[in-house]
This record gives sequence, C-alpha cells and structure tokens, in this order.
Amino acid sequence: MAATRPKKRKSPSGKPQSGKSGRPRGNPQKRPAAAPPEPARLGDWIGAARLRTLPLAIAPVLIGTGAALLVDRALHWVIALACLVVALALQIGVNFANDYSDGIRGTDDFRVGPQRLTASRKASPRAVLTAALVFFGVAAVAGLAIVVRTQHWWMLAVGTACIVAAWFYTGGKRPYGYAGLGELFVFVFFGLVATVGTTFVQVGYVPQESWFGGVAVGLLAVAVLLANNLRDVEQDRAAGKRTLSVRIGARGTQVLFTVIVLVPFVILALFALFYPRAWVGMLTLIPLAAATLIVWTFRQPRELVVALSLTSLSALAYAAFVFWAFAA
Repeated sequence: MAATRPKKRKSPSGKPQSGKSGRPRGNPQKRPAAAPPEPARLGDWIGAARLRTLPLAIAPVLIGTGAALLVDRALHWVIALACLVVALALQIGVNFANDYSDGIRGTDDFRVGPQRLTASRKASPRAVLTAALVFFGVAAVAGLAIVVRTQHWWMLAVGTACIVAAWFYTGGKRPYGYAGLGELFVFVFFGLVATVGTTFVQVGYVPQESWFGGVAVGLLAVAVLLANNLRDVEQDRAAGKRTLSVRIGARGTQVLFTVIVLVPFVILALFALFYPRAWVGMLTLIPLAAATLIVWTFRQPRELVVALSLTSLSALAYAAFVFWAFAA
C-alpha cells in the first residue's frame, strides 16, 4: 500500500506553514544581545583609586618628616605637604595605571577582588589611562615645586624614576610586576625613596632613623602586596602573571609575609631604646597579628582583602607612632 504524504497546513492567510512550531524554516529566532554595562559612576572611580592602599603613601611621609624633626625642630610643613601630595598622587596614579594595563591585557578577567573599571567595561581604557596620567601629572607638578623650593635639581631624576617605575609595574611590553619583581620595587620606592626623600628635601640631610624607618614602612608595603598577590595567585598563574607569590607558592608567601611584618618591630624596639614613646607603637602588632592569622587560615581568597586592609592601616598607625616618638 503506498504511503500518503501529509498535506501542508495553511495559515489563515492561505500561506503554507512548516514545522510544528509554525515558524518558517531557515529563520531561527535570534538571541537578544547582552546589555552593555552601566557607565562608571563616581563611586566606581573612587573604588578604582583603591583607597585602602593610600595609607601606604602617607606612612613614609610621616616617618620622613619625623626624622627631619630630629635634625631641625622647625616643621617644614609646606614641603612636607608637597611630599604628601606627591606620594598620594603617585599611589593613585599607579592604581589607575594598573587598572588600565591589566584590563587591556585581560589579566583582570581572572581576578577575585572587586572589579576594575577597564575589565568591567564600565569605563573606556582611554578614560582610565587619562586618569592615571592626570595623577602622574599632579605628582610631577608637586615634585617640581619641591625641587624649585629646595634647589636640589638632581631630585628631578629621582622623581622621573618614580613615575617610570609606577608605569612599568604593569605597563609596557615587559612589566616587572609580571616577572616577580613587584615587591622589590615597592620596597625601594614606597619605602626607602619616599621616606628618605621626604627627610632630605626638608633638611638637606638624612639621619639613620630615616633609613631604618624607610626599611620598616617599605616592608609593610611589601606585606600588603603579598596579601594581594596571595589572593590572586591562582588567577595570576592562569593569566600568565608570574608574581612572586606565583613563583614561591602559597606556603612560601605565607612564610614571607610573617617574616616581613615582624622585622619592622625589631626596628621599632631599636628606636624605643632612644625614643621611649616608640614602645607604644607595639600596639600595631595586634591588627598585624590578626592579618597574619587570616593569611595562614583563609578559606576563600576574598578573606585576604581584610588582611590587606589591616596591614595597610597598621602601616599608617606604625608610622604615626614613630612620628610621635621622633617629635617628642
């Protein structure tokens, strides 16, 4: 018996239909395009400045100014304020520069912490780069004012080196932050250079207290970077970012963090032999002990954001106590 073909159904308009759904074949329904992210608001830009890192910019200026008071009891507050502007502008500038460079490389697509402006597409790379350049410009203008006021023209080379180091941390073809050298440069520029430079431009001389203070705050700044990189160690490894934490592993980072947060208190004990008020600074061991405990026991990478914040604020408190001891 011959099979009979089913007749095509007709629509009310008289046109043939095909398929069970009644939709013409060869015209699949398109998926709606994803909605673009909302433009960055003021809060997003403030978040991108990473305010939790700003205590690391204030701390060396405090200790450097305190060390200057050991040489000249008159406070050179205008120069000290200009040093603070330079330090804060450089810190914010490097934060925006990192946002831009990591964003265009795709590194921040793997991050665990708060979303960055470039990676989230809330702001264009050009806008974030412009923000970085504006703050670098502010730092340069304030630095130039210091040089004109003090007549130490060779300090222009130091200022240029600071801006270059800030940019090439994650910028350029071969950023040193991707080669495990970030901690070394942070120690040098946000510790020694910032502290010693602040003292020198105020009094034209650098006592040993400034050098030791620079070592202390430099190590605390390194500890903040270690906590940050420990949080992102797996994501950085996946992105090909060979930070020091990626190179030595999580356990090595935990050990190193513990050691470098203790060394500043050895220095503080040395200060206290000559400046008794420095003993009060030992109180900053309490939040740093909490931060160290988090570094060793965290279960989720996001918990390390708390350790990072505690370490940064502890660096500021440490510097405030040292300044108080020197100024007595």
